[in-house]
Amino acid sequence: MESASRPSRLTAYYSWMAGRIIMAWTKLWVIAYRDLTRNRRRTFFTLLAVALGLALLITLNGYIAGVLEDSLQNSIRLQTGHVQVRAASFPDSKRSLQWKDLIERPDTIAVQAQAMPEVLAAAPVLWADALLNTRDESVGLQINGIDVTSPLYDPIRSALVAGTFLEADDRNGVLLGKRLADSLGLGVGDTIRLTTINANGEPEEAPFVIRGLFASGVLVYDEATIFMPLAKAQSFTLTGNRASTVMVQLHDQDDADAVAAALAQPGLQVLTWRQLNAFFLDTIGAAMSFYILFDGIVMLIVAVIISNTLLMAVFERIREIGILASLGMKRGQIMRMMLYEASIITLAGIVVGIILGLLGVYFLTQNGFVMGEMAAAAGNMPISNVVYARFVPDTFAWLAVWTFIVALVASLYPAWFAARLEPVTALRNS
Repeated sequence: MESASRPSRLTAYYSWMAGRIIMAWTKLWVIAYRDLTRNRRRTFFTLLAVALGLALLITLNGYIAGVLEDSLQNSIRLQTGHVQVRAASFPDSKRSLQWKDLIERPDTIAVQAQAMPEVLAAAPVLWADALLNTRDESVGLQINGIDVTSPLYDPIRSALVAGTFLEADDRNGVLLGKRLADSLGLGVGDTIRLTTINANGEPEEAPFVIRGLFASGVLVYDEATIFMPLAKAQSFTLTGNRASTVMVQLHDQDDADAVAAALAQPGLQVLTWRQLNAFFLDTIGAAMSFYILFDGIVMLIVAVIISNTLLMAVFERIREIGILASLGMKRGQIMRMMLYEASIITLAGIVVGIILGLLGVYFLTQNGFVMGEMAAAAGNMPISNVVYARFVPDTFAWLAVWTFIVALVASLYPAWFAARLEPVTALRNS
């Protein structure tokens, strides 16, 4: 009987202790909240600082994510594709037209790739460096000899702003970027002269007629690229039926490794979008280090504001803290009370900051930000003229978590300062 009642007594004792602990915590939260409402203006502006700081970080990181994703997808869509098949000797540093560096039967490889269910489109491409000559000036650009019937070039077809798209049997027609054409004073129907170094290492020059103008939205691409039918590019550069690469576009970029493994064969190198954009991805990694530093600076500013607010609150309430200590409140409880105040301000600021930040990101996803000439000055980064933000929930969540952690760490000193005050000293100095 006595042994049976012992577990129930222990249960009752533990329940009683848990109730006391919860009651003590609740009272500390109530006191912390009451103290914050004493100086509502200071509390409001501190909360506002937390909210605006976090909102700035969320909006900025959403926009940066949009810029980076936009540039990567533009590079894949317009320049590299998801997979490329090249001759093993094809150099990365230049666009070689030597026969040993070109693919001999590109059509066969393109048909093989096109038959795979993961592939959206595959087509051979011939690249060559050229000089565009007008009566007034000369401009260096890249010739893209393309299969004009391939869906691979639907983005260029849909980007036409004047004229018509190329035909496969067109022997002297080219497509020119509208930005480049405007800078040279050229239009549809005008004749230009292109000069290149052919496969024999000799200069080759021929006249071409502008059939159409395109505006892809990527300024650095529009002012440095010219398209012509693959057969014409091959005859112009004396490369026979060879091509620089077979470019492959996938339904899902995560299938790139599997497709590359299926297309691998002796004498060829098969590269995925990660390898083709390695420099760009490394640049993104370096840029992210700067953005992380910026995030840290904003969080430190918020932390200093919270620390300053709590210190001011401590100095104003020295007498009250002394009375609480003299009535038996322990140093740990005083310290927790100050930390609770910091937590209330920070959590409220985080909630408001998340709402404001998400509204900012939503605005930029709908309206974007016009880059203008900044996009043209981005060097080799294919940034669109208008860039839209992206929602990245994981990043936003971590920003909120780290804002709370940094703010809580910053409140440790004011809390410790309040907790170490001696009751007699606090009452005398008040």
